[in-house]
Amino acid sequence: MKPLHNPDVDALFEAVLSLNTVEECYAFFEDACTVKEILDVSQRLKAAKMLSSGANYADISRETGMSTATISRVSKCLEYGAGGYKTAIERVGAYVSHTEE
Repeated sequence: MKPLHNPDVDALFEAVLSLNTVEECYAFFEDACTVKEILDVSQRLKAAKMLSSGANYADISRETGMSTATISRVSKCLEYGAGGYKTAIERVGAYVSHTEE
């Protein structure tokens, strides 16, 4: 069993999945995290989206202000990770496309 997988983390993820709106997410994450933590995770997702679209490290660093070391970590997660970034990117893309039709 991976150390990350435990009942407390399950409860956290279930709480996140129970949120229905972006505003509910703002309220939860503002209570649970620092502003920097939220911004860091959002920047990593942005980097993952940009990498998936073929952007290079220099462009991502310039646009996001992220270090190339962090971008490399995101890239490795896209390539060899659990698939979380890919799933989120695909679903958000599908959701956006669906709502704009």
